[in-house]
Amino acid sequence: MTDFKDAPLISTKDDTNSNMSLEPEMQDYLAKFLDISNNAKDSDKKDKHMSLSEGLKTFPKAAMWSIILSSAIIMEGYDTALLNAFYAFPDFVKKFGTYYPEKDKYEIPAKWQTALSMAVNIGEIIGLFLAGIISDRIGYRKTLIGSLVMVVGLIFVVFFAPNIATLLVGELLLGLPWGAFQTLTVSYASEVCPTVLRLYLTTYVNACWVIGQLIASSILKGFVNSDMEHAYRIPFALQWVWPVPIAIGIYLAPESPWWLVKVGKLKEAKHSIMRLLSENEHLPNKELMANAMVDKIHMTIREEEAEQAGISYFDAFKKTNWRRTRVTCVTWLVQNVTGSAFMGYSTYFYKQAGLSTSMSFTFSVIQYALGLIGTVMSWFLSQKLGRFDIFFGGLCIQTVILLVVGGLGFANSTGVSWAIGTLLLVFTFIYDLSIGPITYCLVTEIPSAKMRTKTIVLSRNLYNISGICIAIVMPYMLNPTAWNWKAKTGLFWAGISLVCIVWCWFELPETKGRTFAELDVLFEQGVKARKFKTTEAEVFDVGHMMEKLGENGIRQVVEDQKAEGHHIESA
Repeated sequence: MTDFKDAPLISTKDDTNSNMSLEPEMQDYLAKFLDISNNAKDSDKKDKHMSLSEGLKTFPKAAMWSIILSSAIIMEGYDTALLNAFYAFPDFVKKFGTYYPEKDKYEIPAKWQTALSMAVNIGEIIGLFLAGIISDRIGYRKTLIGSLVMVVGLIFVVFFAPNIATLLVGELLLGLPWGAFQTLTVSYASEVCPTVLRLYLTTYVNACWVIGQLIASSILKGFVNSDMEHAYRIPFALQWVWPVPIAIGIYLAPESPWWLVKVGKLKEAKHSIMRLLSENEHLPNKELMANAMVDKIHMTIREEEAEQAGISYFDAFKKTNWRRTRVTCVTWLVQNVTGSAFMGYSTYFYKQAGLSTSMSFTFSVIQYALGLIGTVMSWFLSQKLGRFDIFFGGLCIQTVILLVVGGLGFANSTGVSWAIGTLLLVFTFIYDLSIGPITYCLVTEIPSAKMRTKTIVLSRNLYNISGICIAIVMPYMLNPTAWNWKAKTGLFWAGISLVCIVWCWFELPETKGRTFAELDVLFEQGVKARKFKTTEAEVFDVGHMMEKLGENGIRQVVEDQKAEGHHIESA
């Protein structure tokens, strides 16, 4: 391969030596490649130093479309909260539960609670893998719209379920489209916005989860004392409200420019970016910025391709990606195994802890309201602190709360029940101020651009697999007909949280203020996690990129631009 480091890039008329290192045609390619590289570098620099107000003025449409797509997660948060809260809902328990004469009441057996929760997680695991494959071929928008159509049909199964076995099948099938929502909404949010808005739009996904859970708890609270026959069906039926308006919004939204560039559609990518931008005093000509952004995306993806071939799931475990895959997966795992299961089973837990049915639902409503407040406050907290600081600090505080809750589980009084309930409200607030929302930002920033969707699929599936394990043990921990641990369960999750604290310190990097190109450089150089914050990263270094791409790679970059009629010459 030609050594480009010492080769002159452009020949001049005054050069009397005809023995040039490169042919004239190749020098022309190099001149254009240099233009593209400088364009990309300038775009990355502007992205990195863009202020929040400038980002909001320049990318308001990107924020709007991201919010519309992320709203699909409200449906999943609603359904999952609904299912777990139903275990304390009298009408549902009487319909699908078993009567226990010794307790003189109906109860959903622990094995069926486990099976129902596992069914959702298994469906999501399958749906995530399918979404990763399908979206790579047809794009995010079409995949999400197809998933919403599935939801409309599958709600009929849970609405008309005559027995708990049919309900289980319905939840399993609903898990398929939920899986698509889990990965594509966060990927889209991270890819249509600049670095300064990335945290807000990715963590908004967590807000959507909480909004769905809050709506579910509020509706169940309203129907908990209803005399209406099959009152539990109304909350199921309300799920038909969302799919159509969300699908219309997604249909009108622009496709992710990163996906369009990955499939070689640079012209469409530029058009998509033009739809995301708004001209203002910071951006008098959005076409110039659109060209620069396409160059940046194209160069980032081409540079990654020079390091690795293909985008199969197996590539995530190769040496070039393994660290990024591992950190992304464990980050999402930490979110699920450090006590958040208490929130999912909160209504049932409050009831088992000694509170009345009505008060249990009231606590759940307060819990999710605090969660929403915490998520919004995390946006302000993130302006002062880094991703790692918030994640690590929140995890430490959660661990202390879990230890106290577990200790209180050895006492037995009304006052203790209220204390445990109050501490879990504090736990929810801290979780949604820290680990809950920040995870959604981290899992989009850590993977490479080329492997982002598939890495998110793998990490979310590890989350779901852990969810299956939680679905197996949690009902037994809380159910009075099984282990009956009640609040002592907090000690179990506190122990796991301590292990996660150690892992975070050594493995979780600081990604605040870093562009995707800078993160590529830091991971490629093997920078230690605690050094990410202070290490300088030189992006789009021409000499380095030439070595990696080679002649064929340089030609391909330039030819791609020519084919799409996109590239503009440097001034």
